[in-house]
Amino acid sequence: MLSHKKSLDILRKTNALLEGHFILSSGLHSSKYIQCAKLLSFPHLAEKICKSLASQIKKKFKKIDLILAPAMGGIIIGYEIGRILKKETIFCERVSGQFKLRRGFNINKGSKVLIVEDVITTGKSSMECVKLIKKKKGKLIGFATLIDRSQKSKLKIKRKIVSHLKINVPSYTKREIPKELMSIPITSPGSRFIK
Repeated sequence: MLSHKKSLDILRKTNALLEGHFILSSGLHSSKYIQCAKLLSFPHLAEKICKSLASQIKKKFKKIDLILAPAMGGIIIGYEIGRILKKETIFCERVSGQFKLRRGFNINKGSKVLIVEDVITTGKSSMECVKLIKKKKGKLIGFATLIDRSQKSKLKIKRKIVSHLKINVPSYTKREIPKELMSIPITSPGSRFIK
């Protein structure tokens, strides 16, 4: 398994860990942004991190029927974890602002489903995936992510999250933004803002 330090080195080396003033897809503000797409553009490095996460998933979950990843960020991570664990992997995508299963994807009744994401901040996307699983009468077994940057007070997920890396990066509502962050121009890198 990769150490925390080696993993951070990989994130910095691939420019996946950015610093500035960001509005996250959750709507919260932060001084750091983790752009896993940059990490994934170096498959030989991303593979090391995915293997480490897959190893943790195997220890935690004995039976997985299906991996569900939210588009866009979770697709490649979900695929890679599914490949390593030899599990069927599907993704959901936003249609008129709501996650839907398309492309012939389905969740069979009673299927044990693991939600896999790239980064979890508030858990909003994951909880939207939970609605799909319930609608299809599947069984949620848990959540896994490459990077857990959540804060307990803002996290919508009430279960333990299996993550490769836990990075403590404060995020703020518009009213909570510290002065030093207010002076930095805002960037909105999250996929929900892409038109």
